[in-house]
Amino acid sequence: MASTTLSSAFTLLSRPSTSPPPTASLPRSSLAVPHSRRGRRAVAVASTATESPKILELGDVIAGLTLEEARSLVDHLQERLGVTAAAFAPAAVVAAPGAGGAGAAEEEAPVEKTEFDVVIEEVPSSARIATIKVVRALTSLALKEAKDLIEGLPKKLKEAVSKDEAEDAKKQLEEVGAKISIV
Repeated sequence: MASTTLSSAFTLLSRPSTSPPPTASLPRSSLAVPHSRRGRRAVAVASTATESPKILELGDVIAGLTLEEARSLVDHLQERLGVTAAAFAPAAVVAAPGAGGAGAAEEEAPVEKTEFDVVIEEVPSSARIATIKVVRALTSLALKEAKDLIEGLPKKLKEAVSKDEAEDAKKQLEEVGAKISIV
């Protein structure tokens, strides 16, 4: 009984106060509207046949609490019953990624990399001119910038490109004799 009451209290406390009460599709006879005390906002709550009058009354009292009083109530119930609000969270929230420990990390599928860098590792002296031509075609660099790029290697030719574009650039550069890596 105590855990049911606590669960109801957490459910009522977690409802945003700015959202309108869910009364649009309910008949007027099924609404229980608490009396407003000390200028507090009244909230309409639909009753079901399975809820006891005690639960409805408790819910009405909790709905009338200020935020400070509600927070104090939650702290008091957690301390008295030895539970936490997380114990009543939906299973999907409790089993969030990273919260499951080492077992959950092993079960996760590895994230596939979508962006790649094309790095020129080495250009033989016999392939410099052909490599400069391919670099200019791939990057639209001027002659001097392309020449500077292939000196003092390794250097990134392209950054954050798709796998297909990286593979295409690697293929073109390896055809002229450059050593390329995709990172």
